[in-house]
Amino acid sequence: MPELGSPSVSRRRLAAELRRLREERNLTGEDVAESLGWSASKLSRIELARTGIKAVDLASLLTKYGLPEDHRAELLRLVAQPRTRGWWKTYSDSMPEKFATYIVMESEAESISGWSPELVPGLLQTQHYARAAIDAHMAATSSISPSEVERRVETRLKRQGILTSEQPTTLVSVLDESVLLRHLKSAEVMRDQLAHLIEIAELPNVTVRVLPLGGPHPIGTGAFMLLRFAPIPEIGPVSDIVYLEQLSGSALYIDDDAETHQYELGFGRLVAESLEPDESRDLITRMRCDRWSL
Repeated sequence: MPELGSPSVSRRRLAAELRRLREERNLTGEDVAESLGWSASKLSRIELARTGIKAVDLASLLTKYGLPEDHRAELLRLVAQPRTRGWWKTYSDSMPEKFATYIVMESEAESISGWSPELVPGLLQTQHYARAAIDAHMAATSSISPSEVERRVETRLKRQGILTSEQPTTLVSVLDESVLLRHLKSAEVMRDQLAHLIEIAELPNVTVRVLPLGGPHPIGTGAFMLLRFAPIPEIGPVSDIVYLEQLSGSALYIDDDAETHQYELGFGRLVAESLEPDESRDLITRMRCDRWSL
């Protein structure tokens, strides 16, 4: 289970800045590593965020690069941050490691844009809908105990705290209209879930939009989450991350700027073709009454 800030945002921030500092000085990785008595692979792993770096090693590297004191102190703070025990630690035995990494990054994101063509996304699910979704997925792919299902449901509900915290994450969620029609468990579960969508969309930091079935389908891809992070002082922007969940429970992370930009453009097209938030709320309300009446 990853610690808070690692190997996600703070490690990536530091790795990107160390790589930039070296390239700015026209130094090769081999030259720097040799001067510090390191292997070239050690420096490469640090610059690719595949491993962390000790404060003493970072200090040596920054001395090599001759950084001003204020910039040096900012970078050293990235490795000196206390490793807070996040709430997810309690559920570490019920999550695949790659999804645990996603939860850390999700908790650190400034904003999230999500496309959901099949199910209501986890951040917007009710307890009963989440349980039904997990049951359906596990029935198709593997078998886990009822207690394991409950722990996964609890984890999903805990994640939603980022939407109502003191500094809440901004979420824009585009749902395909078919999500509102897809039956999970019972009509009562669906009615409650749609009522929850209407309620949570009232939060100032949450926008729910529906892509209507009667309109064009602007992009041909499955569900994805686009995470954006606040820039860090003295370092600058941090690359976006696109998260793609796979059937096996593993995950694919994309942080190449050119690729994440394609997802950003695609999400923009989804927003452009979807209903406005008020229209989306009205459609969800009608669907709740007409499609899922008891």
